[in-house]
Amino acid sequence: MVSVEQTSVADARGPSGLRRDVGLIGLMWASVGSIIGSGWLYGAHDAVIQAGPAAIISWVIGAVAIVLLALVHAELGGMFPVAGGTARYPHYAFGGLAGMSFGWFSWLQAATVAPIEVEAMIGYAGHWSWAQGLQHSDKTLTASGLVVAVLLMALFVGVNFFGVRVLAHTNSAATWWKIAVPLGAIFIMAATHFHPANFHSEGFAPFGAKGVLAAISTSGIIFALLGFEQAIQLAGESRDPKRDLPRATLGSVAIGAVIYVLLQVVFIAGLPHSSFVKGWANLHYSGDSGPWAGLATVVGLGWLAVVLYLDAVISPGGTGLIYTTATSRVSYGLAKNGYAPKLFTRTDSRGVPWFGLVMSFVTGVICFLPFPSWHKLVGFITSASVLMYAGAPLAYGVFADKLPNHERPYRLPGGKVIAPLSFVVANLIIYWAGWDTLWRLGLAIVLGYVLLGGYAWWANATNQPDAPRMDFKAAQWLPVYLLGMGVISAEGGFGGTGNIGLWWDILIIAVFSLVIYYWARATASNTAEIERSIEEVVVTDAPAH
Repeated sequence: MVSVEQTSVADARGPSGLRRDVGLIGLMWASVGSIIGSGWLYGAHDAVIQAGPAAIISWVIGAVAIVLLALVHAELGGMFPVAGGTARYPHYAFGGLAGMSFGWFSWLQAATVAPIEVEAMIGYAGHWSWAQGLQHSDKTLTASGLVVAVLLMALFVGVNFFGVRVLAHTNSAATWWKIAVPLGAIFIMAATHFHPANFHSEGFAPFGAKGVLAAISTSGIIFALLGFEQAIQLAGESRDPKRDLPRATLGSVAIGAVIYVLLQVVFIAGLPHSSFVKGWANLHYSGDSGPWAGLATVVGLGWLAVVLYLDAVISPGGTGLIYTTATSRVSYGLAKNGYAPKLFTRTDSRGVPWFGLVMSFVTGVICFLPFPSWHKLVGFITSASVLMYAGAPLAYGVFADKLPNHERPYRLPGGKVIAPLSFVVANLIIYWAGWDTLWRLGLAIVLGYVLLGGYAWWANATNQPDAPRMDFKAAQWLPVYLLGMGVISAEGGFGGTGNIGLWWDILIIAVFSLVIYYWARATASNTAEIERSIEEVVVTDAPAH
């Protein structure tokens, strides 16, 4: 995601006018502020339902997976300090078709975050009597809840039209709040209500390894840990990228992981035994539609519950506003690169890409229909996000081969091993999201190819000056990769037919991922084409006058 601050700087100065005045703390704070969002409000609750107390292991595995992806991004961010780098690395390495594809994945990820933050706000609002009719008993939106969700999406868009600069200046204060509240909840719950017996009384891992693995993708664990790329997006403004980029990237993931693991521990320990006496899958207590605030109320910490209900508006609201901005900027970038109509590049008198904002609103509203709750949307966002991140390890291998002498402010030790390993891990995370999520993601990908591919075909057929080059040869592995992941998921045991058993599925994903990795590396664009793509993006990024 591109931060508000970064976008405004880049638009005002152009790619070559960035000032390198951001230090380690500034880089780290940008990522930490993105990592600590609505994920903490629901993650511990949903993870323990799926994995029992072994959810702690799920958080550790999730953190390791994100670290691997973050390491690869740290080197690429230093090599190419450009806005929206996660979507651009595949464009450099594999040409237009891959660039269009990963650009669409990036847009999908950004466009679906604001709706999930709205659903988090509505879920916690159920504490108040006036909002109790906004959700069904299964925590999905009612008709009136859908109306409120649409209004909140409209509010996000409206603020972006008229208050984006104010939003940028309040980011630091919001980050302090977003970190202070979960830390306060950890210390207060641990000091007042900590029951060690909760970790074993109903079994530590009642759903076995499958529960532990499924929780990583579908309970909000990976979703909660996403956001490390904020430091990388600011690479061009770092005073000392070689030293600070890896520290900020890994430091932010470490801070987020420690906070989330501690939240999981104290959440489990703080629950009254009566709430899970029928098993962790049947966890229930009064007010659990807003899990943390409900728990604080149940154990007699009413004042803490008030703070948590307030945080459930501030934290998701701030994140939703930022990602609404990001969605319009990603669509702006897609149009600049020739993948979408030029209407997306139109800006108003304030420099806001107004059509992109309108489309982010429309997309958010559509998301409420197939994903009418936080819990249903989180797996989709996780899969779209990790699919977007998966392009970086593939590009890393190509740049190691084709651009060995390119300046690297930070060089990843053992990158030739970590890059393919991180690609394997990314695909496992996608697979663990389950077939019920992935077939929906597949439909969204097909829609992207219809929309963006249709526009690219028209632009080339009518000889438009910015028509993108569709390099099918360099991206020949891409359809096999996407279809292969779908087939394995459909046949696997995470929502599929179960024809592929546990552990065998992990082996198949690992082998399949390595085949795709080295196939992509072997058929990538040549050095001259990569360098031309890099130069074209620099020219395209230059602000229009």
